[in-house]
Amino acid sequence: MAALALAAGGGPAEAAVVEFRRMQTHAPSVALPSDDGAGTSAWTDTALPAAVAPHGETPAAPRWYRGDFDWAPEGGPPSPWAVYLPFLYQGGQVWINGAFAGGVPEDTPALRVRWERPHLVPVPAGLLRPGRNRLAIRVGAGPAQTAQHFPQVSIGPVAELQPRADRRTFWVRTMPQVTVVVCLLVAGFVLFIYAHRRSEVLYGLFGLASALWGVRTLTFVLERMPVEDWQRWRIAYLGATGGFVIVLALFAMRLAGLRRPVLDRVLLAYGVLGPLWLWGAGADGEAAVNRLWTAGLIPVGMAILGLSGWTLWRQRTVAAAVMPLALATAVLAGMHDYLVAWNAEALALFLPRWWVGQRIFLLHYGADLVLIAMGGLLTVRFIEALTSLESVNARLAELNETLESRVAQRERHLAENFERMAELERDRAAAQERQLIMREIHDGLGSRLFTSLLRVERGDMDGAQIAGALRDCIADMRLALEVLSPDDDFQAALGNFLFRWQTQMLEAQVMPRWSIDVPEDVLRLSRQAALQLLRIAQEALTNVLKHAGAKNVRIDLRQRGGHLELEVSDDGHGAQPAGQGAGRGLANMRARAGQLGGTLELRSGDGGTRVLLRLPLAPPGDRDLP
Repeated sequence: MAALALAAGGGPAEAAVVEFRRMQTHAPSVALPSDDGAGTSAWTDTALPAAVAPHGETPAAPRWYRGDFDWAPEGGPPSPWAVYLPFLYQGGQVWINGAFAGGVPEDTPALRVRWERPHLVPVPAGLLRPGRNRLAIRVGAGPAQTAQHFPQVSIGPVAELQPRADRRTFWVRTMPQVTVVVCLLVAGFVLFIYAHRRSEVLYGLFGLASALWGVRTLTFVLERMPVEDWQRWRIAYLGATGGFVIVLALFAMRLAGLRRPVLDRVLLAYGVLGPLWLWGAGADGEAAVNRLWTAGLIPVGMAILGLSGWTLWRQRTVAAAVMPLALATAVLAGMHDYLVAWNAEALALFLPRWWVGQRIFLLHYGADLVLIAMGGLLTVRFIEALTSLESVNARLAELNETLESRVAQRERHLAENFERMAELERDRAAAQERQLIMREIHDGLGSRLFTSLLRVERGDMDGAQIAGALRDCIADMRLALEVLSPDDDFQAALGNFLFRWQTQMLEAQVMPRWSIDVPEDVLRLSRQAALQLLRIAQEALTNVLKHAGAKNVRIDLRQRGGHLELEVSDDGHGAQPAGQGAGRGLANMRARAGQLGGTLELRSGDGGTRVLLRLPLAPPGDRDLP
């Protein structure tokens, strides 16, 4: 406020500056008043600043103001002088001693002007004369229903008036320009955030408020405009003004946690009422719209202030106190501006007259404070959200670290359990191997030896039979040792098996033929399956040597579909009749095939004997099982 007071020229006047606090005004006229004192009765004395009320629908005619001052030249070249006009909304002309000194552009049929900036009109050299001088200022014609305002005029050295003009220019011209740029930039940034985060309604309202206020502040920036665009601009100005207040109310409601859809629609409807009214009434209705509809925004502002105060009472935080203070400032500034525009005498009851006469509007400064408060609140909320997120992330990191520690501990326990399970599995496998070997010794070699021992003790076996029984026991032992060896190599065991039997066959004058048509991965049988398969083959070949009387024998090991087939065929005289010893061998072979889940077929006739073993193959991933 102090800076604005200095900008308004409220400080002490410079010694050489002439301040016109009263001037004579001439009845509306477009002619240049005589400078010789004629027609003095047409002039009336008036205090400055002055305002001429509108007369119905008639536009205000040009008006003259004049005043006398003394000028005494000092030694040396005279310093340049100028006339300082804090405002001259409709433009006008400046005359010194009956000569034109300069002017400010006025309305034309094609151009509409509204000068918010101050004017410093230089006085040309030679127009001033020692002693008494006369200053006359012509105020341009004003629009209908609009008061014609004339400021307190100053004349003096340019060096003393220029700082005053610069200060006011900064506050009423430069600051609005900065406000427009900043508001529109902030609006673009915040609305971009809202477009990608529709749930953040407060950000959307803040961005919309910034955009509306940026458009509204253009009234202090756009000083000249084509006449055909003026009406559209005033509609946009009213819409931005009312829209800002309505959006501010919606923001305050959301901030307080209130959700009233009906009230939202009522506020929005009132916000568009003013622009629609002006659009329908035309330029002649602007004064009524400004006076009545704009006055209705003041209660809305008071309600916003009350709502913010209620939010402060409920939350009782420093952040909650920012908005009511800014809103109180803005509401007071809005009431100040309304009285400046429509009832300056009422405002003079509360504020110094010299301040009222300067016609400095404060709402755009108060609105800037409100926007700063809104942005500050959203920034605080954003920082709090980040802090909360960081806290959550820290907690999650701590939990994650604890979880990782627990997982690592569980992994160690699992590894230890797996190691113990592997050890138990090895022990179980070793026990199974021992049981398997013991069972094979008991059922195979042990049974043969025990049976042979009993026969020897009864005297049922001669030396050749004893040698044959021992030879069978040795072959059986070799077969078990080869198949059950730690190498777990069925192909090697199969090769050794075929080599031994080829030798025996050739010694018995039987010609063997071998055919193995099995993929390598199919031959990866379990030890139990390999042992049973070779025992079946051994039993079949034993029968060929002992009973078939064959000259040729053929052994085929092949894969047919999902089965592994072992076929032993000879050209002998066929199998023995039942009850002559071959039955037990065939039964043993069938039993072994059944243990492997397979089948055994025996075909015998004059053309020889054919034994076919068919075993189901396991799936590809389980080929170590039968």
